[in-house]
Amino acid sequence: QVQLVESGGGLVQPGGSLRLSCAASGSIVSINFMGWYRQAPGKQRELVAALTSGGSTNYADSVKGRFTISRDNAKNMVYLQMNSLKPEDTAVYYCNAKKFTLNYWGQGTQVTVSS
Repeated sequence: QVQLVESGGGLVQPGGSLRLSCAASGSIVSINFMGWYRQAPGKQRELVAALTSGGSTNYADSVKGRFTISRDNAKNMVYLQMNSLKPEDTAVYYCNAKKFTLNYWGQGTQVTVSS
């Protein structure tokens, strides 16, 4: 089992920044994918940023150049730095880990971008 706990969400004005954190614990050996997804009201959950065990990153077109995913292996942490936030970034953000065929999710953290 893998446990994921997100933090760092909140209310921010358009153009502002937030950094989300995801703490991973449990059986984290052989995790081959870490990512951030988001789900806005009435919309499907979508992949925002991904990080493979080999270090490759991938971003949704809507966040390229604004969001950065990173990790600290020593602390078992994954981060999502979000800059130049827009109202359309408002959503619940979820940390995700994939290990072989298994999928693990955190509880989510709310990000609201509004003036």
